[in-house]
Amino acid sequence: MEYSPRLRDKYRSEIRNALKEKFGYKSIMQVPKLEKICLSQGVGSATTDKKLVDAAVNEMTLIAGQKAVATKSKKDVSNFKLRKGMPIGSRVTLRGERMYEFLDRLISVSIPRTRDFRGVKATGFDGRGNFTMGVKEQIIFHEIDIDKVNKITGMDITFVTSANTNEEAKALLEAFGFPFKK
Repeated sequence: MEYSPRLRDKYRSEIRNALKEKFGYKSIMQVPKLEKICLSQGVGSATTDKKLVDAAVNEMTLIAGQKAVATKSKKDVSNFKLRKGMPIGSRVTLRGERMYEFLDRLISVSIPRTRDFRGVKATGFDGRGNFTMGVKEQIIFHEIDIDKVNKITGMDITFVTSANTNEEAKALLEAFGFPFKK
């Protein structure tokens, strides 16, 4: 028997049909789907300490289950002592099985571990069906060992969907069990 992520199976069996009825699509291929999840983390003090970028890449790799890459600056900024090509953060893009696994861990384990959690604000939609949220601490992920963390940093998580409107994208994420504020 072949392994298949729980949320992918849920999408194919329940969510797709429910969204087709809700929005009145003619074909099942018109139903919005989650295409990718992008994680990015900026390390502001990386200009003075290069080891912080390496630590951020390692932590992002642990969280995503896929090798993260360091991002480099695009131009010189003298006020920040930044040169073009210096590593200043890390990022990773998840697709397929790893994307569904990460989404499952995020919704069921990591987001509820946030202090004073009352739901995610639904203000991060961009008008084209994509949703971006910020996480203030990377230690909400159970893959990170709190004792080995040098510096607590946040990250941005972007959910890229094939939806055309914010309403369709929000309905898709809610169907996956995303905890939006009421």
